Amino acid sequence: MDFSIKENILIDKIIEQALLEDIGTGDITTEYIIPSNLKAKGIIITSEEGVVAGLDITCLVFKKLDSEICFQPKIKDGNKILPGEILTEITGPARTILQGERVALNFLQRMSGIATFTSKFCQEVKDFPVRIVDTRKTTPGLRILEKYAVRMGGGYNHRFGLYDAVLIKDNHIAVAGGIKSAVNSVRKQISHTVKIEVEVENLSQLQEALKVQVDIIMLDNMDLETMKEAVKIVNGKALIEASGGITLEKVRKIAQTGVNLISIGALTHSVKSLNISMEII
Repeated sequence: MDFSIKENILIDKIIEQALLEDIGTGDITTEYIIPSNLKAKGIIITSEEGVVAGLDITCLVFKKLDSEICFQPKIKDGNKILPGEILTEITGPARTILQGERVALNFLQRMSGIATFTSKFCQEVKDFPVRIVDTRKTTPGLRILEKYAVRMGGGYNHRFGLYDAVLIKDNHIAVAGGIKSAVNSVRKQISHTVKIEVEVENLSQLQEALKVQVDIIMLDNMDLETMKEAVKIVNGKALIEASGGITLEKVRKIAQTGVNLISIGALTHSVKSLNISMEII
């Protein structure tokens, strides 16, 4: 994974916290059964078809417990996997492998589930010039990993947090007294390099957003016909994002309207983990 120094520090803390949560003061089962000098090999294998994400995180989990452990991935993040396929081999102290198993698999299963689900959406719209993007509806503390998994599935990241882009939503508009006042207030204080996005619920609000020249307009829970009309009205003056209740059954028809982006909270908040397990051999 190609992350910045800051992101690597954050990931390191996530792994440390996960191991502390699981192992606590010690693995009393493993420590009382397995000799400390016993070596073993573990294989991580999938029983489901999907897209893998999180192998580097899996490696870091075991390396955190023992830097000398041997981790040999057989495939790369972002690759498609088939039932029965071995994803990686781990060789080293049996205690370390057993102690890291659950935490490593928790990360790998969830991240691969996100990548797989994202890939399904991307396949549905592959014939259109549209991006599938995620949202901030992520598991608290795991956003950096879940958004990485979206990218491995072929999707793109929306803003990472409240700090890196302006998104004026319905409640901001209500408090500010309208789209114009909200946009003007924020525009006076942000850098010219920061984009402004506004959420609109109808074509009247869309027209108001265009008048103040925002960069991106989010169409919130609009039906297909209204979306098509919105695309005509905007006519390339801003990027258009469709959002709200997007499903696999609907996403292709939404892409056909001509929107540029389709944001889907379900990519991270309602995903099913991929069935991946570890076997000692």
